[in-house]
Amino acid sequence: MPITKSAKKALRQSKKRKKNNVIKKGNVKTVRKEIQKAISLKDVETAKKKLTEFFKALDKATKTKVIHKNKAARLKSRISKKISKSK
Repeated sequence: MPITKSAKKALRQSKKRKKNNVIKKGNVKTVRKEIQKAISLKDVETAKKKLTEFFKALDKATKTKVIHKNKAARLKSRISKKISKSK
């Protein structure tokens, strides 16, 4: 356990940041799963609608460095390719 005042504050900050990071990563995973489910059900329209939501979640996670920018670009590229193939 932290003893000094600054260490206590650092722990509080760390917990708060971890909570926010988990939420952002969870949003990305949730939307990604929804898109993949729509693709597997051959529902291209729903997948396209969810695509903007997925991009938004990825961009927010990237902006705060929860996900690396190259990983975000890779995920965007792959999911877009899957949607265009399923037409």
